Order: sequence, then C-alpha cells, then structure tokens
Amino acid sequence: MLYLLPAGILLIGLMAYPLYQLLQISLYKYGQAQASGAAPLVFIGLQNYSNLFGDPQFWSVLLATILFAAVCVIGSLLVGTALAVLASRVRAVPRMLLFLAALGAWATPAMAGSYVWLFLFDRDFGLVNEMLGTHGHSWTYGQISTFALVAAEVIWCSFPFVMVTLYAGIKSIPGEVVEAAQLDGASWWGTATRVILPILRPLLVIATIQSIIWDFKIFTQVYVMTNGGGIAGRNLVLNVYAYQQAFAGEDYGLGSAIGVVMTVLLLLITVLYLRTQRRSGWQP
Repeated sequence: MLYLLPAGILLIGLMAYPLYQLLQISLYKYGQAQASGAAPLVFIGLQNYSNLFGDPQFWSVLLATILFAAVCVIGSLLVGTALAVLASRVRAVPRMLLFLAALGAWATPAMAGSYVWLFLFDRDFGLVNEMLGTHGHSWTYGQISTFALVAAEVIWCSFPFVMVTLYAGIKSIPGEVVEAAQLDGASWWGTATRVILPILRPLLVIATIQSIIWDFKIFTQVYVMTNGGGIAGRNLVLNVYAYQQAFAGEDYGLGSAIGVVMTVLLLLITVLYLRTQRRSGWQP
C-alpha cells in the first residue's frame, strides 16, 4: 500500500482541483461577461441545478445517454469477448492479423474514425449504400438510425480493449483446469460458463467499468457524426448537451452543473455495479 501512496496522492491532486472548480462554477451565474471580467460573479446557489432538473430536454437527453451507453457497453463486451475467444483458438498468423486489425481500430483517432464511418455510410457515395443497393438512403436522418450508426462506430473503436484484456486472461488460465473439466464430462459451453468465465470475472468487471466510463461520456463521435447533436437536438447526449449549454449558449455555470451531474451518475453506476458483483460472490 505504501508503494501506491505517491501515485494515489498525485491522482487525487489531479482530480480534486478540477472537480472543485467544476462544482464551484456550477454555483454561480457564470456567462461570457463573467469569464471576460466585464461583470462580477453572482452566487446563485443551486439555481443552475434547479433550472437543469426543470428542463424537460435534460431528462430526454439523460435517457438517450443511458440507453446509448448501455448499447455501446454491451456491444463492446460481446464483440470483444467473442474475438478474444476466437483469437485463443486460431493459429499464430490469423491471430496476428486479427490483433493488427483490432489495434488499428483502437489506435484510430476518434475524429478520424468518425469521418471514415460517415464516408462509408454517405447517402450518395458511401460504400454501404452501394453494396446494399440503397443509393440515396440517409443513415444520419432518423434518430434511431443515427444513434445506431454512432454506436457501431463506438463499439468498433472500443472492443479491442476488451478483446486484449480477456485474451490475456484466457491465456493465463492453466490448461490443466480446462482439461480437468473436460475429463469430468463438461461440455464446451459448461466449461466456458462454469470454469473460464468465473476465472475471467475480475477482468470482465474492469472492462465493464472502463466501458461504462468511456461510453457514458462520449463526445467526439456524437458531435462529429450528428453535426452537433442531430436535427433539432434529436441525437444529443449529456456531454454534447453540456457543450452546447456552456459554449454555444455561453452559460458556463449550467454547463458545469451538467458536468457535476454526469460525474455523480458515473460514480453511482460504478458503485452499484461493484455492489452487485460483490453480492454475487466476487471480491475485488
């Protein structure tokens, strides 16, 4: 524990001050005039939170964010786990090609990847419409189809982390354990669910928490692929909504309040998930 103390102090220091500033700004009327020094700060207490919770758009954006993040997390876990199992069963050359392709997706900058996906699904020149024979179809017009397209791009750039993590876990499982289960008559499905999965559970917990944090606060993909939140804000998520309120609306206090709410929600989701895992028998 003492070895972790310096890193822990540094981490707390790096996180505590920005969070304190975020919380402090959310308690003030803080617009462009206050930011430029042309007007004094006005303490308004919880007024920003009251305005936020009284805005119906906030609740619709919050629901959309939760559903969008859930789809991305589940998709990343399923694709990453399936490819990790596949990588553990194929030979060296196909495995190397699989990892190169996955790491290429992981290393692609979010903005570049978003524009590549937009080009692939372009209504006039996109390869997908050419292959499907749906020339002229707009994938970014409808709310659901737009969210689905963005979610697919997020899963594409997120599954490599799950894949690499679980592949390392699978390769660390002693072969004698799997062989003993097979000698006892366990099927492949029984071996996977009753032997391999419990061993990989700590890694799955880590991958899930990381995916929740990443996908809940997605910004770049949604902003780029929906042109700032879609038609009439139909494809807003909380991070883009906060950006619009803070910078486009020049209300930094309200934007900070959204940031505080997002931080609290992420902490609650993480704690609830860990408590659920602990109740089911896993100890960190």
